[in-house]
Amino acid sequence: MRTSISDPGKLRDLIDREARAAGFAAVAVTAPDAIPLAPARLEEFVAAGFHGSMGWIEETLDRRARPATLWPEVRSIVVLAMNYGPDRDPRDVLARPDRGAISVYAQNRDYHEVMKGRLKEIAGKIVSRAGGDVKVFVDTAPVMEKPLAEAAGLGWQGKHTNLVSREHGSWLFLGSIFTTAELAPDRREDDRCGSCRACLDACPTNAFPAPYRLDARRCISYLTIENKGPIPREFRTAIGNRIYGCDDCLAACPWNKFARAASEARLAAREDLRAPRLADLLVLDDAAFRTLFSGSPVKRIGRDRFVRNVLIAAGNSGDPALKGRVEARLADASPLVRGAAVWALSRLAPEEFADRIGNAENEDDPDVREEWDAANQYAGLRRPSSACRHPLPAGGERRVASTPASPSSRSSRGKGKGEGQRNEDK
Repeated sequence: MRTSISDPGKLRDLIDREARAAGFAAVAVTAPDAIPLAPARLEEFVAAGFHGSMGWIEETLDRRARPATLWPEVRSIVVLAMNYGPDRDPRDVLARPDRGAISVYAQNRDYHEVMKGRLKEIAGKIVSRAGGDVKVFVDTAPVMEKPLAEAAGLGWQGKHTNLVSREHGSWLFLGSIFTTAELAPDRREDDRCGSCRACLDACPTNAFPAPYRLDARRCISYLTIENKGPIPREFRTAIGNRIYGCDDCLAACPWNKFARAASEARLAAREDLRAPRLADLLVLDDAAFRTLFSGSPVKRIGRDRFVRNVLIAAGNSGDPALKGRVEARLADASPLVRGAAVWALSRLAPEEFADRIGNAENEDDPDVREEWDAANQYAGLRRPSSACRHPLPAGGERRVASTPASPSSRSSRGKGKGEGQRNEDK
């Protein structure tokens, strides 16, 4: 028969053992009041508008910045980290413009699913052995995991605002267990970035207005995941072939020299998601999208936003072999997709695009009509002399679909939470 644990030291030993057994790379404890500077920093982040369209950050400001407001009974916070380190440099795929770059964390199973069940098991053992109450969080509730992880000593928030660990670099998922048990807090980790600017200089869209400050509105992860509308034109070329998220600032960190590849099989990259062919992704309908990304974080953004991203990558690819599949998306049911297809085609075939100004006449979506206007101007400026024009392919004049947007397109306009908590300045 198990004996009840009343000694906080023994309870901590139990937590450490169970965390390691569950596959967590690190575990530490902090107090609910250990992040006194976080509220002001978060308020500054929101006041500057750096959260973009992620209104849920502003709506939960008070609870997010003060753990005791979220749950007044909390006495200790156990912060756990799971390693998802890649087995190769994720930037390698950026040199292959006919392929898509999916962020490392999304190349297999959704980490929320992987971690939450294990956290609940550990939390259950805390209660069964020590009594009291617990609550488990994995990047979905208004909890500032990164400042709490820093306060607990798991690492420090680097200049890219993400957690950096001496043992695991930048590749850690974070979760927490709030408990009524009184546990001794661990020592806070020191900032070890020094004068290094590698992560700041690596950002393709200059999303860091200053060290330790992120403007999410310029971040490729925000633009390709949280952003529900058209991707602003000023960032499209810089996005390159990044079709879901971006790892550039994480991968640039010198502390990654100590990182190891993920040992959890469900977090190791699927071969078909390491560098998928843009040509294959351009033809995905809703059913095929859901099948391909079943169990993946990518599924959350829906088919239309994902194909929007793929079209931007196709427009940047310079690959004429993609032109036919891009053209097909001009008749897509989703205005979001049609607009991105207009831009992509104007980049892939400007000499042909200039002859298609009449194609916009039947378009009733204002955002797509704006894309046509901008793309026609771009193609007109690049239009060669008439003697050099290529003829339109047979059937080149398309009929714009007048069907309503698909369910996934409509739902993408609604309010919801995605992966922004990986990127916000929290």
